[in-house]
Formats: sequence, C-alpha cells, structure tokens
Amino acid sequence: MTEQKFIYSKNVIEFVTVAAETCLFLENSADFGKIEFVAKATKILPLLYLKTTMVDISGLDNDEGIEHFVTEEDYIFVKEQVAELLGPDDSFLEVFDPNMPFSDTPIAAFISENLADIYQELKDFAANYQIGEDEIMETSLQTCIEAFAEHWGQKLLNALRALHSLQYSDTFGTDEDNTDLDPDDYRKLDRDSFLRFQTED
Repeated sequence: MTEQKFIYSKNVIEFVTVAAETCLFLENSADFGKIEFVAKATKILPLLYLKTTMVDISGLDNDEGIEHFVTEEDYIFVKEQVAELLGPDDSFLEVFDPNMPFSDTPIAAFISENLADIYQELKDFAANYQIGEDEIMETSLQTCIEAFAEHWGQKLLNALRALHSLQYSDTFGTDEDNTDLDPDDYRKLDRDSFLRFQTED
C-alpha cells in the first residue's frame, strides 16, 4: 500500500477545508446581518483554531517563500466590509498587544483588522495549496502554520474574545430583528467545501 502524503492527510485536508470556508465567509460578510455574522464567526473561528492546532508540521523543513495572492485592495475590501457591518462594535480594548506594558492608555483594536489579517494568511495559503504541486503545497502549509504560531493565532483569539463578549452582551441585537438561526442554514464543513472554494474564487 502506498503511504499517504502528508499534504493529503486527514488533519491537513480538514484544515484546508475550514480555511477555505473562513475565506468565503469573510469575503461574503456583507451578505449577513450583524447578528448572523457574529453568530457564524463565533462558530467558525474556534473550529479554525482547533483544526490549525491539529496540523503537525514538525516533519517539514522548507526555506522557500510562497507567492502572495492577496492584494491591498482585497485586504481593504474584507476589512471594510466587516467594519461597516459591525459599526461601533468593531472596536475593543486590546490586552495582548506587546506595547501594552509601555502604554499609559488602553490600546484600541478592531475585529475587522484582526479578521482581515487572518484572511490574508489563509487566502495566500489556500491559493498556493490549490496549485497542486507538492513542494508548493508543503511550503505554503508550513508558512501558514508557522504564521499561526507567531501572530495570526493570537489575532484569532483576540477577535473571538471580542465577538464572544458582543454575542453574549445583554444589549446586543436589541436594535435588530433577532430571529433564531436555522442550524441547517450554516453550511456543513466537508471536503467538498474546498472544491466550492476553487470554483467560486
């Protein structure tokens, strides 16, 4: 029996799938109301964090860089969509900023900026991965997971903390039609999702 390549292993494919779904979700954030967006974000971000931590790249050792596909316009598009959707709820106080011990005043951060940073990492990874060449796929995977450990994992947790606080505040949604979400309306995360990502991109 031929040994399965690491880049096609179960944990990697599940990470790829959730990464692609996250990109699609953020690219289409304008299609949601604020309540629905927050509800979906507080589901997909913990799943993304979990699936990322399940990928062990200790066996990879690639020094090559990857091609970057996300343009400044793409980044701004995602950031501004989320910022407009959340309005004044976009900002929160940052407690994990490395400059915090040296600041006399609270440091403001933005959910939209954190999510756009995550989007940039995931989209570049997914675009490289779908090229289908083993070396490029391995390098992009290693780069993305290393970047998770260095910065975007913390950005994910920062955004999730703010979104959680928003989701469960007593006043959130009082000015909108807060209808219950149909669980079937949230797309199932399966391996076909990545194929949809390729065709919809």
